[in-house]
Amino acid sequence: MADIDCGRLIISQEKDGLARLLATLGRWRRRMREREQLARLDERALRDIGVSPAQARVEADKPFWRA
Repeated sequence: MADIDCGRLIISQEKDGLARLLATLGRWRRRMREREQLARLDERALRDIGVSPAQARVEADKPFWRA
């Protein structure tokens, strides 16, 4: 019985690990897309959202894995 419970625990942990991996990949993809969109905004659009061109460049230049 203990072996079966242990096996279930391992399967559960694998599912949790996969879920975390997929969530991380989704977060990275979203950051990449948002930063690409931010880089394409003109000065007027940046001003509308309260971001300076310098701030937009700093954010857009960050790698996708960095928050």
